[in-house]
Amino acid sequence: MLLITFLMVETFMVASAGNFNKDVDITWGDSRGKILNNGQLLTLSLDKASGSGFQSRNEYLYGKFDMQLKLVPGNSAGTVTAYYLKSQGSSWDEIDFEFLGNLSGDPYVVHTNVYTKGKGGREQQFYLWFDPTAHFHTYSILWNPGHVIFYVDGRPIREFKNLESVGIPYPKNQPMRMYCSLWIADDWATRGGLVKTDWSQAPFTASFRNFTANACVLSNGVSSCSSNASSNNAWFSQELDSSSQKVLKWVQKNYMVYNYCKDA
Repeated sequence: MLLITFLMVETFMVASAGNFNKDVDITWGDSRGKILNNGQLLTLSLDKASGSGFQSRNEYLYGKFDMQLKLVPGNSAGTVTAYYLKSQGSSWDEIDFEFLGNLSGDPYVVHTNVYTKGKGGREQQFYLWFDPTAHFHTYSILWNPGHVIFYVDGRPIREFKNLESVGIPYPKNQPMRMYCSLWIADDWATRGGLVKTDWSQAPFTASFRNFTANACVLSNGVSSCSSNASSNNAWFSQELDSSSQKVLKWVQKNYMVYNYCKDA
């Protein structure tokens, strides 16, 4: 019933999408990154020589970020498709979605992490309840002063609360850009590095579309959000209500495969 409810909600969550020609720069990989369909589609490719990646032109300090991805199909063992927010410097903040490739027929692992002041080690991993290579699905990051929430097709899968009151650092001061990349990590990505990449399957390709950022854009150190951002932007004070908490528990009970909190 929860799944049906959120499928219905998702239908009404469509926002106006940006244009990759205006919103991002392809930053590495030579011609392996391609913007297509008048800026409506972006593909990244990986071969034995190199992967590829792109980043947002804007920096943000809080926001709700949505991206539709279609992951590398077939035998994608050893590959990682990443979609994340990251600040600059040696003491950086970062909020990660990483999709760990697989052997054909095995489920993708969704790897999430939150870094604060250069320190991570807060991994949670999940399987998905669908084939992420067959169609585009929406992956979202909500980042506001109280919560970081990871969503898949509008369903929360992870929540990281601001618990600075008990001494846990929270990403709140450093502006971040959005980054996406496709790269090789066959020393750890698939079954802890036991399964290596089959380069006869290359080039590997992941596809991206409908990036939206309902966010505070930072320009010359000044935020586009006014001091009353919370009244102008619902996401600024958004948190999980009781219905969303039930969905979060359902996902974590049925699809979580690793939780750093329980790793002795």
